[in-house]
Amino acid sequence: MKDRVPFPRFRAQYLAVWALYAALALLWVADLSSARTGHAGAGPRAWLFPVVGPVIAGLVLLPAARPRAVTWRMAAAVVLSWLLTGFLLLPGERIVNGAWGLLETACLLVALVRVARREGPPGVTVALSAALGVAVIVAPLRMAELQLMVFCSFLLTFCVGAAIGLGSYLRVLDGRRVRAISAVREGERRELARDLHDFVAHHVTGIVIQAQAARTIRQTAPEQVDPLLEGIERAGAETLDSMRRLVRVLREEEGEPLRPGDTLDELPSLVAEFTRNGGPPVALEVTEAARRARLGPEVETSVQRVVREALTNVRRHAPAAPSADVRIDADAERLTVQVRNAPSPDRRFAPLGGRGGFGLLGLRERVEAVEGELRAEPTADGGWLVAAAFPAPGGAGPMAGSPR
Repeated sequence: MKDRVPFPRFRAQYLAVWALYAALALLWVADLSSARTGHAGAGPRAWLFPVVGPVIAGLVLLPAARPRAVTWRMAAAVVLSWLLTGFLLLPGERIVNGAWGLLETACLLVALVRVARREGPPGVTVALSAALGVAVIVAPLRMAELQLMVFCSFLLTFCVGAAIGLGSYLRVLDGRRVRAISAVREGERRELARDLHDFVAHHVTGIVIQAQAARTIRQTAPEQVDPLLEGIERAGAETLDSMRRLVRVLREEEGEPLRPGDTLDELPSLVAEFTRNGGPPVALEVTEAARRARLGPEVETSVQRVVREALTNVRRHAPAAPSADVRIDADAERLTVQVRNAPSPDRRFAPLGGRGGFGLLGLRERVEAVEGELRAEPTADGGWLVAAAFPAPGGAGPMAGSPR
């Protein structure tokens, strides 16, 4: 049976989010039930919890466009909770039916996790976390039953500690991911710098040889000097173009020299090796227009990197895919690379915290460094597509289907 869900890990995330919403809804129902069966002397006060709870839930859970808005919403939620607690601590205002606002407490714990996870000013984070934690712990003081009040506050102390611990753990994971992404991008920049060294050396060597030849034949065959000068001009322009694109990339390690112009010829062996190593059969199509296209050497190696990374992802995430195809085409403005695999019945799930994903991120960094575009998306039949567009001598146009 074919799995029609293109993002299994995203489906798990959605299920987790909806499970949280369902749990909060059940807590709100519990608050409603408690209000309906409350003590006769409570009067309208028993309905404060079912009303205030959804308001705090909206402040905590609704998305915000800016990080500062998140901080203000968390602060508004904790202030509202403190005001409700203060009102119910007034003489004669306590609720005696064993409820103190379950939905409100759960949302404040979620807010505590979010605040502990977010990057922000340390003073604001500590103050807001302390206010949220204390608001959760003192909420049971709204009840009149002393023994139950003390017991619930004791349990909520552990809940507050767990929320702070979870938020801090997620913050550490976020920091690790940011550092890993930076390392991947830096690695791609260094590899591009190594390519730049080899390509510039190749062009400069050709310029020197042509200049020496022009000096040698300028007396005996002056009619051949102009073609040599044109070759020098063309090689110099290509060298300057490569340096303009990668001028900020620093070379730090030695690499194997790459030969410009051989990239497309090496793709059949790359595809054959992929199939020999356990991958599905791959159909490779390189159009004549793509073979005639004049590309910068750094673009040529980027084309090969796109194909290699896309096929690696096929083996990693869709090992049972029946087939894959690679198509390289070109027109007057761009060269396009498309790697597509058929839907696989065996889909491998990724953990909710995220693992991997840096290959495509580094690939995007490389493609954009040479003024190209990259997109990766599911296909209508449940497969996967990786597409890249690189500028050709006529200029670069946007990829079909990409947002403008």
